[in-house]
Amino acid sequence: MTDRGSPVLISPGRDGRSHAGPMTTGFWPQPQKVSHTEPIRLTGHITTVDTTTAEVLRSYITSAEPTGSLLTTCGNRRASRCPACSRLYAADTYHLIRAGLSGGKTVPDTVRTHPRVFATLTPPSFGPVHNRLTTPGGDIRPCRCRKLHEPTDALIGTPLNPETYDYTGAILFNAHASALWARFTTYLRRELAAGLGMTQKAAHAVLRISFAKVAEYQKRGLVHFHAVIRLDGPNGTSQPPPPYATVAVLADAVRADASRVRMTVESDAVGERELAWGEQLDVREIAAFGTDAELTDQAVAAYVAKYATKSADASGTLDRSLFCRPCQGRGATLLPHGTPLPCTACDGTGQALPLSRLAVARHVRRMIRTCWELGRLPEFVHLKLRKWAHMLGFRGHFSTKSRSYSTTLAALREIRRAWRTEQARAHTGLPESDPATTLVVGHWDYLGSGYSPGARLLAADVWHRNELERQFTAEGGS
Repeated sequence: MTDRGSPVLISPGRDGRSHAGPMTTGFWPQPQKVSHTEPIRLTGHITTVDTTTAEVLRSYITSAEPTGSLLTTCGNRRASRCPACSRLYAADTYHLIRAGLSGGKTVPDTVRTHPRVFATLTPPSFGPVHNRLTTPGGDIRPCRCRKLHEPTDALIGTPLNPETYDYTGAILFNAHASALWARFTTYLRRELAAGLGMTQKAAHAVLRISFAKVAEYQKRGLVHFHAVIRLDGPNGTSQPPPPYATVAVLADAVRADASRVRMTVESDAVGERELAWGEQLDVREIAAFGTDAELTDQAVAAYVAKYATKSADASGTLDRSLFCRPCQGRGATLLPHGTPLPCTACDGTGQALPLSRLAVARHVRRMIRTCWELGRLPEFVHLKLRKWAHMLGFRGHFSTKSRSYSTTLAALREIRRAWRTEQARAHTGLPESDPATTLVVGHWDYLGSGYSPGARLLAADVWHRNELERQFTAEGGS
């Protein structure tokens, strides 16, 4: 998909997102057995021309469709927004993580012999909350409120005393979580060099740290990170680290690093706050696939992929922004001479929907309101808290990786585009395309997003039937 209304020269799968989904091939639109929540509707045409003979090999125009438009994927990774696209994103994430653990996708199989750990970095406490405690033997322990909470109890994760809970600190932690992670990766190299008794320059000459991490929301609305951390030789995945760079050395460096990372936030309104990781830190070795260990490379890849498609709505909040788009959450627009004009779309509140009308729990509403209040302070403008209030202040990427960890999502999507292009070519009976003699010209306009009310019902029925078929197949049906 390109800029609205602009004629373009299109190569197969050029845009990297919409053509990567199940509903389009990147070469020719093909009907697929899948239902999306909010597909992108396009109008336009596409033509394939043989430049040597000027022959039109095939042409397609959306006016020939029953609805007069072409449906293409939205590319949203959130399961709550689009189950189909999120499943594709989770599959790509699984292969990306798995390749960095056991090889494949241009990563040599010998990478599975490299030292690697699975680390979980958690936020600190901002006040006691209701929780479901268990003993080492698996028995349920009473909460601090002296009750035994069921797993589905809505009180889990909410403060015991909302009036003393540090909502400001919680929001500031979410807003700076990505910066804390960046410092963690920087300090980890220093701690590893110190653990080996080497200078950072000497350590960099003999080994490299690679990682991939995903963010997850806790019930109390705070983010924590799960990370796969691996040691490689100086040339990356193709070379093992020196024998003295062991799993134990890596694990000790992660623990020392997590306790060292600190950030200080200063504000006249809320005072000085020191942000750091919580005391609960889990660092475990990742065993090779096929062993009896619980934490294998396959289990870790599946675990990370599962949380890559979730967002803050897993903690009971929303998956859509709350700020008024016409005024960008400011409550007013500026006239050419600088005079503020109250926004009529939100009545000057800056909110697309009044916070008091949000269908969320009281704890979540309090966190969103704290985002809104902190977002008006000049010292926190750069955090864009009002824009990311629906994410409870967290605006970072949910999944990231270092450059040398494994393949990339773009590479996986390119392989899928090439495969679908070939399937479309075989389906239409076109000869094999030669980039030197084949020209694909298209013109696309954005029409809108989502189905019509009637089409939405049909799509929901198709999705339900596909889900039943998928579950039946997964359970061994034929």
